[in-house]
Amino acid sequence: MNGEAVGSAWSPGELLRILRRLDFPDDVDLDDTAFICWRGGDSGTWPDRPWPRRVVLVLMMVGLLAAMVLSAVVGWPDASGALTFAQRMTGVVFVLTGLVQGLAAVAVLDYWGRQQFTLSGAVVLLGVLIALATSSLLLFMWLEEREYTPYLLVFLPLWCWSLWAFVVLVRGKCWEGVPWPKRFAAGVVATALLTGVSLAYSTMYQPTAAPMHLTLKAEFGAARADRTLPFVHVPLSLRMKNTGGIPVYIVNDIYTVRGTRATYYRIPETLDLLSEWKDSVGGPGTPAGEADLYVGQFRKTIISSNHVYGPGRWLEVGQEYSVERVFQIPRKPRFGTVGVNVQITYMRKDRGKLDVDEFRKVHYTWRGADERYYCAWCGQELVYSGRVRHNNNLINVTRRPRFVTVTWSPDRSPGTSISSFRYWEKEEFLGEERRELDRYGAATVRADTEVSVAELLGSAGS
Repeated sequence: MNGEAVGSAWSPGELLRILRRLDFPDDVDLDDTAFICWRGGDSGTWPDRPWPRRVVLVLMMVGLLAAMVLSAVVGWPDASGALTFAQRMTGVVFVLTGLVQGLAAVAVLDYWGRQQFTLSGAVVLLGVLIALATSSLLLFMWLEEREYTPYLLVFLPLWCWSLWAFVVLVRGKCWEGVPWPKRFAAGVVATALLTGVSLAYSTMYQPTAAPMHLTLKAEFGAARADRTLPFVHVPLSLRMKNTGGIPVYIVNDIYTVRGTRATYYRIPETLDLLSEWKDSVGGPGTPAGEADLYVGQFRKTIISSNHVYGPGRWLEVGQEYSVERVFQIPRKPRFGTVGVNVQITYMRKDRGKLDVDEFRKVHYTWRGADERYYCAWCGQELVYSGRVRHNNNLINVTRRPRFVTVTWSPDRSPGTSISSFRYWEKEEFLGEERRELDRYGAATVRADTEVSVAELLGSAGS
C-alpha cells in the first residue's frame, strides 16, 4: 500500500483477510481498479502452484528435522561425556548446529508460506548448509574404510537431500531481503572455520600432543626359609605409576618369574667372547642377544605367573599401584638365577571408552559350556573381551563397532587385539588390528630384573 509491503497472499481469500486486517470492508471488490492495481494479470490470476509448493515444504522440513536429529545424536555423547575440553566443545558445536537446523525447519513454514519474516529464507539456507557440511564430513570419514554402519542409511540420503535443497534455495534467491547479506555470509564462513578448527584440534593435535607414560618397577625382597618345608619364600614387589598427562586403561598385564639354569664351564684363555657366543647362540632357552664367556646352554623354568593389576582397571594421572607377591623356590634349586618379567598393555582413556563391566568378565577357552570362547586348538587361555567406543563420536557413527580382546596364559606372552570382530568369529584382520591399536593409543611397557639364587639363599640364611 502506497509503495510499502503489508503482507503476502497465495489466494483471493488470503488477500481479503489482509485487507480486512487493514480496516477495509468485508465486501471489497477485488476487480475494482479504483484502489487495486493488478500487475501481470487480474484478480483471477494466481501463479502459485499449491501442491508442488507443499511438497517442497514437506521435503525441506523432513530433511532439516532429520539433520537436526543426526547432529544431536553425533554431538550429545561428546558434549556430555567426553574426557577432554576440546572434544566436549566439538560435541557442543554439533548440538548447537542441531538447534539451528530445528529453527530452520520452523522457518520453512514461513518461507514457503506468507513470507512475513525477511530472514526466513536465509535461516533455511543456513540450516541446509550445515546439513550439507555435516553429511559431507560423515561421508568423507566413511569413505576412509567403507564399513557398513546403520548411520550410513541416514547421512548418505541426507547428503543427497542437502544438495537438492541447496540448489532449490539458490535458484529461489532465498537471501533476497536480508539486510546485510555480506555480514550473513561472513558469519556462515566464520562458523564453518571455527567448527573445522575445533574438529582438527580434537581429533588430530590434542590426542597427539598429550604425553603418555607408564613407569614400572619390580624388585625382589629378602627371602625367608620355611622351617617345615624344603622351600624358600621370596617376596616380589611390583609398582606402576601413571606419570603421563592422561588417564589410561589397563587392558592386559602379566608378571612371570623364571629360574634360569645354565651350563658352567671353563674356557681356555685363547677363546674370546665372540667365538663362544657364536657357538652357543640359538640353543634352547638361549636369548639371541645374550653372550657370556663361562655360561651357556640356558634353560628357563617358569616358577610363578599372575596378573599385576587386572584387565579393565585404569590409572588416573599421577595414580600409583603397588602389590606384593610371594613365590617359592627349593632350598637346593637347579637354577642359578631368578628373574621376573613384567608386561603391561594399556590404552589411552582420552581416545576411547571401554565397557569395563563386560570386559572384566573372564572366559576360559577349555570350558565347553562357554561355546563362544571354547577353542580346542588354542590351549589353556583366559579371554577378556568388551566393546570400546571412540571418544570422537564421528568415528563411532562411520565405523562398525570395535572390540578389545585380550588373551592371557601363564606360559606365553599375552595377546591384545582391537578390531571389529569378536573372539568367536575366528577371523584375522592384521591390518585393521594395527590401525585400531594406534587409533586408540594402545601401547606396551615392560620391566625386567634378575637376582642370583646365591643371594636369595644367603638372605634366607640357607
